[in-house]
Amino acid sequence: MVDINKLNPANIKHQQGVVLLVSLVFLVALTAVAAALMQNSTTDMKMSGATEEKSVALQEVMSAADEVIFDELFAGNANRFARPINGDNFPINAADLLPNTVTKSDAQVTVANTSQTCPRSLNPSSDGAVSCNHFTVTTTRNYGRNEQNIIIATSGIAQKLNR
Repeated sequence: MVDINKLNPANIKHQQGVVLLVSLVFLVALTAVAAALMQNSTTDMKMSGATEEKSVALQEVMSAADEVIFDELFAGNANRFARPINGDNFPINAADLLPNTVTKSDAQVTVANTSQTCPRSLNPSSDGAVSCNHFTVTTTRNYGRNEQNIIIATSGIAQKLNR
């Protein structure tokens, strides 16, 4: 049963908005928690975007190195790796190496050393009949905000030459 005295207008006036005050305090607390969660979410999105951009840049710089090697050896080119090592032929710069690339990378081929020894091979050869040119293919790509970060990939090449 409902107590008639509780419904009396005199008793209702004595509450004077306590429920409103408590609900406002809870509303402010919940708003602060929601704002903190949104900030966390924004930071996580920025971090995952940066990680994705770095991963794409790494794949592009590795792809550019593969593209340089493939273009020299298999695209019907003159194979500049087999040229004599002298100042006219090396280094080879990006304009020649990556003419139609979409990787946004730069590349350069430089002489690694002038040692004429070749790496070991399973293919038999007479000693002294084969020499090697040793090069490094260095590909670079800038990425990130204002392109301020850089990824560099260096590949070693040993091109066998018949004497």
